[in-house]
Amino acid sequence: MTDKSMRTLVRLRDTDQTVADPDQDIRGRDVFDSGGEKVGTVEDLLIDPQENAVRMLRLEHGGILGFGATSSFIPVEAVSAVEADRVRIDQSRARISDAPRYDPELVDQPDYYLGLYDYYGYAPYWTATSAPAPHWAAMLGRPKH
Repeated sequence: MTDKSMRTLVRLRDTDQTVADPDQDIRGRDVFDSGGEKVGTVEDLLIDPQENAVRMLRLEHGGILGFGATSSFIPVEAVSAVEADRVRIDQSRARISDAPRYDPELVDQPDYYLGLYDYYGYAPYWTATSAPAPHWAAMLGRPKH
């Protein structure tokens, strides 16, 4: 079996995959924290292409009118609810603000994702103790031609 910790996650938009049910595609939806405060917007989904599963949300937050916004990754395990117009997570706004930032130089290093899972308090998806991903996070398909 391949060591999942060595896999590279890719942005969904950089693949030929789609979310199988378009109603479950959370990209562009607002994200609300555990206290009901708007935190940001789901900019993209990071997927494990070998397992066809979403593993992280790329969240854009902060800034004004899109300028100065910051990107952070949040494990899908943090999602507590997916609604028609929003995504709710079980983390606070302050926790997300203090999270390790997206760094394109680090995303191909397994320790980067390990640090994110550790920061948010979840077992990494490649371990036997990890919780199953939410049902919507594993529903990827190929576009119809």
